[in-house]
Amino acid sequence: MNQKKFERIVEQAIADLPEEFRARLENVAVLIEEEPGEELLKDLGMDEDEELFGLFDGEPLTERSGDVSMGGVASGPARVYIFRGPLLRSFTDEPELRDEIRDTLVHEIGHFFGLDDDEMPY
Repeated sequence: MNQKKFERIVEQAIADLPEEFRARLENVAVLIEEEPGEELLKDLGMDEDEELFGLFDGEPLTERSGDVSMGGVASGPARVYIFRGPLLRSFTDEPELRDEIRDTLVHEIGHFFGLDDDEMPY
């Protein structure tokens, strides 16, 4: 799958989020990267045969200073990374790929909202 089509799938997954969540993401960048770096995988304690589909990098809303609903101050920009290579290697069926991109996006955005892995819907 080419880069443009993959980007459109990610954009559609963002557009399909409920409005009450999308509205709170205005200061969150969703970035598509080809691969996670080796150092990142090492830092996360992942084996070389494991695939990382996404990552949240930033300060969760629950840890920001001030009243977040009124624009509380964060220590820096929040980013959600979607890793194209691992997703394409793991999901060759396009409907399954779309589902996994959506699930990965929701999972990483969940971290932005302060949820731990065991609290995630996916």
